[in-house]
Amino acid sequence: MTVDISREPDAHRYVLRRGGAIVSVLEYADQGVGTAFTSTVTVPSERGRGYADRLVTFAVDDVEARGAGPVRPSCWYVAEWFDRHPERAGLLAH
Repeated sequence: MTVDISREPDAHRYVLRRGGAIVSVLEYADQGVGTAFTSTVTVPSERGRGYADRLVTFAVDDVEARGAGPVRPSCWYVAEWFDRHPERAGLLAH
């Protein structure tokens, strides 16, 4: 099945779809200078397959490409993602 990831700016979220169905969502808030990642949710039956990791990677890459950093991870999953990816710590708010 095809996996698609996109940013939905009107809804302030990133969405991962598999076969057209929403599997994982990362909500964010623009903060003028910086972006807060506020919540990451994956459909319970789809957990453990790496979807949230792929979604956060996409979102971090997007924030970096748009110059919308730094990132403020108020979501525990995003904070742990940055712990697992110390090479991306330059995008974190201090």
